[in-house]
Amino acid sequence: MPDLVRLEDVRRLLDHRDGPCVSLFMPTHRTAPERDQDPIRLKNLLARAEEQLEAAGHDHRTIAEVLGPGRRLVDDPLAWRGGAEGLALFLAPGEHHAFFVDLDLPELVAVGERFQVKPLLPPFSADGLYHALALSRGKVRLFAGARGWFRQVDLGSAPTSRQEFLRYDDLEKQHLLHVAGRGAPLFHGHGIGQEVERTLDERFCRAIDDAVLRAVGDRRAPLVLAGVEEITAIYRDVSRHPRILEAFVPGNPDPLRPEELHERTWAIVEPEFAAARRAAAERFHELAGRGTHATDDLAAVVAAAVQGRVDTLFVATDRQRWGRVDAATGSIEVHDRWEPGDEDLLDLAAVRTLLTSGTVYAVPPEAVPGGTDAAAILRY
Repeated sequence: MPDLVRLEDVRRLLDHRDGPCVSLFMPTHRTAPERDQDPIRLKNLLARAEEQLEAAGHDHRTIAEVLGPGRRLVDDPLAWRGGAEGLALFLAPGEHHAFFVDLDLPELVAVGERFQVKPLLPPFSADGLYHALALSRGKVRLFAGARGWFRQVDLGSAPTSRQEFLRYDDLEKQHLLHVAGRGAPLFHGHGIGQEVERTLDERFCRAIDDAVLRAVGDRRAPLVLAGVEEITAIYRDVSRHPRILEAFVPGNPDPLRPEELHERTWAIVEPEFAAARRAAAERFHELAGRGTHATDDLAAVVAAAVQGRVDTLFVATDRQRWGRVDAATGSIEVHDRWEPGDEDLLDLAAVRTLLTSGTVYAVPPEAVPGGTDAAAILRY
């Protein structure tokens, strides 16, 4: 099964600063005969990485240490069983990470003082990742998804049904039974019995909400509910999630296969994403027309992102713009082609914007306002 990369994984990659860092991305294939060629493609990309490491002045011992895990991956038949759309491989002295993901990844090798992560960012962009919670009293499932993929998320020790929750919440259940009258049944009706049922549902939904919030980590992605109106309404009332969409998938979700849930929840969330993206693009053009708080100049975009001044960033997903930032002066150098010590400035701008709570739209180049590789709305 493809890996589900979380924003916490991206942050851990960015925290690694012990270079040289090799970031390698490539599309993979689910079926033969194309799948059988994927190890060869990886071998060729590792050869390109070796050339870049040599050009940067690293010795053969360091190069062998850095690329060793990647070369072992080439020869690991279990790694190439299919089931994913791409491979993201991160290599550094004493550290390596491989993610087989359902993302449309470019073929790219980058060597620098930190890992490059921009190809992994579309699920975390403002119109990429969402979550879906299929909720009933008898079954609970959480999914993470985007346009092209949909995967169930582990809810850890959360109860999988209300019945299971009540087994672990026996003291509260006994208290409620006492309130209702000793021996009183739990039922959907009027008076005390209805109040008890409502209270049990609320406690069950709070337990699920706690698990959902732990599982989703970053909470900027919207949450779509699937379930009968009664239980979804209770979940909305008690949830602390900040972005539960008003529209939901009505009815009992238990019989729905993941593919069906994906189709129905994506139909809800996609118009929300598209409207927000259009509004952001219109806002950029409005501010750019005034000559204030908007820029599509790459050096200015990168400088603002490094300073935490970017509110909204549009960035091209399948392009690289090489250069470097002087940590002492903050000056930006933009180069026509990669030079030793360079990093992808588009990657840097996107990452810094995300880490300072900005909004990122990782989009095809033609969708970037202004027709450049990056465009930003500035906070100040």
